[in-house]
Amino acid sequence: MTTINATTYSIHFDEKAYHELASLVSKNNYSSIFVLVDDNTLEHCYPRFMQLFATDKPIEVIQIEAGEIHKNIETCMGVWNVMTELGADRKSLLITLGGGVITDLGGFVASTFKRGIDFVNIPTTLLSMVDASVGGKTGVDLGVLKNQIGVFANPEMIIIDAEYLHTVSTREIRSGTAEIIKYGMTHDIELFNEIRGNDQVNIVDLIHRSIEIKNEVVLEDPKEQGVRKVLNWGHTIGHGVESYFLESPEKEAITHGEAIAIGMVCEAYLSSKILDFPKKKVLEIKEAIINIYGKVAINEDDIQPIIALMKHDKKNINGEINFVLLNDYEDFKINCKASEDLIQESIAFYNS
Repeated sequence: MTTINATTYSIHFDEKAYHELASLVSKNNYSSIFVLVDDNTLEHCYPRFMQLFATDKPIEVIQIEAGEIHKNIETCMGVWNVMTELGADRKSLLITLGGGVITDLGGFVASTFKRGIDFVNIPTTLLSMVDASVGGKTGVDLGVLKNQIGVFANPEMIIIDAEYLHTVSTREIRSGTAEIIKYGMTHDIELFNEIRGNDQVNIVDLIHRSIEIKNEVVLEDPKEQGVRKVLNWGHTIGHGVESYFLESPEKEAITHGEAIAIGMVCEAYLSSKILDFPKKKVLEIKEAIINIYGKVAINEDDIQPIIALMKHDKKNINGEINFVLLNDYEDFKINCKASEDLIQESIAFYNS
């Protein structure tokens, strides 16, 4: 699989990527190496990593608890303290081995520890491979508000090893597929067509193409001042839904991808009302999403709290909720506004 080059780092694939990592470690002569894992990746991914990564340097493993609920500043403080106790300095390297929580949080920890040390991302879930680990965004949640605290910081490299996907559940694979669908609707409709029309997709090819798309967008707009906002298609409503289900004790939490899938249906509806996105395609999207993800019940009483959470979205300006909407597949418009009534209507459409 061909290496993809970003501004200051490269995204390497398969087992040869570990040779690139060994070369990086040798070239930079790091004083110490730390590997950040969670409960799951320590058991299921770390043995493969150690089998393939050849180095004489001693490695210290730092383990955190798995799950979005632990993606917060308190966890960061724990990691910073452990690194300090183990003698980490500015010439240390942090390797993140895990899903989006690990790569987001680990990148933030590294980029702020002693004002910044090098880090390498090794994503182990589909979601983190095609989205979270790529593009230089790091950060943690503030309560249930997604990614409110963070910085832009690039890793030294990213390793994409699809073998790690054998360690995650079918539900997690579906979750990551939502981000691939996002790239399909906004940039390459063949991705969406292949997913909705085929139970046996070549996931490695889909991963590579998705990263290509994200990398092209980030190269054009690294700090999300303009066109990079397209990567939030489905996320404005999706993040509100995800946060609401996370904070509500009577609700079962849903995955990031399941929430973004709901967001894409709702925002497709907004696209048809505000732009010229064909209603036929709105129904097409809804049918495909429900076929893949099933239906999540959103009660009428849930809608206002979801909208309240959406008002904290990072794209908002002057208190107005901003959307990415579609004129058509592969034809998007950023910085769109929608009334609360229309947002309510879009969620009711998903629920109907």
